[in-house]
Amino acid sequence: MVDSQAETAPQPAGVRRPALSPSRAGDFKQCPLLYRFRAVDRLPETPTRAQVRGTVVHSVLERLFSLPTAERGPERARALLAPAWEDLLAAEPGLGELFDGAGDPELARWLDSANALLDSYFELEDPRRLEPEACELRVETELESGVLLRGFIDRVDVAPTGEIRLVDYKTGAAPREIGEAKAMFQMKFYALVLWRTRGEIPRQLLLMYLSDKQSLAYTPDEAELRRFERTLEAIWQAILKAGRTGDFRPNPSRLCDYCDHKPLCPAFGGTPPPYPGWPEPDPGPETVLDRTD
Repeated sequence: MVDSQAETAPQPAGVRRPALSPSRAGDFKQCPLLYRFRAVDRLPETPTRAQVRGTVVHSVLERLFSLPTAERGPERARALLAPAWEDLLAAEPGLGELFDGAGDPELARWLDSANALLDSYFELEDPRRLEPEACELRVETELESGVLLRGFIDRVDVAPTGEIRLVDYKTGAAPREIGEAKAMFQMKFYALVLWRTRGEIPRQLLLMYLSDKQSLAYTPDEAELRRFERTLEAIWQAILKAGRTGDFRPNPSRLCDYCDHKPLCPAFGGTPPPYPGWPEPDPGPETVLDRTD
């Protein structure tokens, strides 16, 4: 149960307040029950090879920008791929079940496909001509309404003139209208957080789709970000309302076919586990599934 005291009471030492991330906000917009399964119940999910590949490619690009400018070439990026995969596997050994051992030819083909995405990246831009201010930047801010926003930005570029560009890598293909709106929701989230923390609206939001070598650039303005802020506040209030009773309702769509929790969904004859109650756990760092395109 949630009450006004529970929402404002000091948290015990070491416990972080519940926050809204772009991934979890997107989950609630898509399906409130999916939000509950992921953020409250914390039910396990099995990432796909494509999702894990996205995480590995992100890691390689982050490592690439940590190198001296002259070393950021395609061959060096390829050399970083295997170590990035090995480090992810060491951190999450269960991902090894995606393949039948190190000698699995499917693993070799998977790594080749990741290399192809890295090659595509170099066709979109030359990292030797860039010096980002930050990669994988953790950002957090509290809105005046009390909503805590938290997330990770793939890359922040700052021009000599001070203009800010936010960059997000997508390892899938450029989406159609619905997918594009979802991706831009994420970017507006980051733009709002950066505006509220630095007092400056990013000049450009850039989505780079590596699969088909396309980029999508967008310029937000203050009025739009203010409207978006109100949208996030409304989403959080809806989450709190559902949290008081555990009434996170399913919202069936074509995306249900890709949901690990479909067997537990009442819309398909399933029964969710008993509601564990609020408050929602801290969403923590991004997971492999948060890299889903």
